[in-house]
Amino acid sequence: MFRHKGKGRTYAHNLKLASILSGVAGIVNITGVLELHTLTTNVTGHFAYFSEELILRNNKMALAYLFYILFFLFGAFVSSLIMELVSKYKPQTSYVIPILIEVFIFLAISTSVFFVPNEYPKFSIILSSALLFAMGLQNALVTRVSQSVVRTTHLTGLFTDLGIELSQLFFYKDRPAKMQLNKSIFLKLAIISCFFLGCIIGGLVYTNFKLQTLLLPVGLLFFALWYDRLLFRYYHLKRKFRNHH
Repeated sequence: MFRHKGKGRTYAHNLKLASILSGVAGIVNITGVLELHTLTTNVTGHFAYFSEELILRNNKMALAYLFYILFFLFGAFVSSLIMELVSKYKPQTSYVIPILIEVFIFLAISTSVFFVPNEYPKFSIILSSALLFAMGLQNALVTRVSQSVVRTTHLTGLFTDLGIELSQLFFYKDRPAKMQLNKSIFLKLAIISCFFLGCIIGGLVYTNFKLQTLLLPVGLLFFALWYDRLLFRYYHLKRKFRNHH
């Protein structure tokens, strides 16, 4: 799911990666909206809010929205930088550190309410920035691992691509090409569905657990790491068994 790259990467790898991590993004998205009243998985809307606050001369809030944009960018930068550095020594595990950083951020935020009062004015800005950093981290990770096939933190471009591909269904006649198109459409629908499911589940859990809802994506990320390691061991043992026979 994470380890396979280039020709060794299959459609199934991308589908599993997309399903789990778009679910993570959906949970983060609804938690950010309900708790922080801020979009925490993409920066598109923040450019509009940033411009609005500048026009209204509300410089403090304008600065806050600028922070959100820059922290998402910084998350993507850090993720890619780490993967580039680690891949020179351990290319098969270059994804582990960005995921663990993301897990740490979610754990820190989910327990932060016990240490910092929610009424603290700058508290929500710090939390929102941290979540946007984590989502920038995840988006860059997924983009690199899937070779730009999968995006999990925002749906605008996804819906655009889906609309284009749905229109192509009326023109594709060649069977292999049509099968490839159908697989691409299904992948996008899986990402949208899992993101939406993450939002619904996260919203239901939030009513009772508030910021502790972020423990759900922690569980999903640990599951993804465990599953990837399990599959790696399985294929390693399989190759070893074949070589002996």
